[in-house]
Amino acid sequence: MQPKRLASAPRCLAQTRKGTECQSPAVNGKKRCRMHGGTNPGAPKGNKNAWKHGARSAEASVMAKLIEQLSIDSMPS
Repeated sequence: MQPKRLASAPRCLAQTRKGTECQSPAVNGKKRCRMHGGTNPGAPKGNKNAWKHGARSAEASVMAKLIEQLSIDSMPS
């Protein structure tokens, strides 16, 4: 028997290795349970250990948008 609060809690629904959905209760304010990453906030902002090449960095996307905008503006009409 589970307490009523635990029984009515939202479920994790992450896919397990067996292929079924996890039925553990999700962590408060998260979509996953403690075993499927609900307690992990993710990598810290500016994490240089996860840096690979920078092709998808914020700076690269801003530069790509600027170049695209400049090329559109300079096209002859």
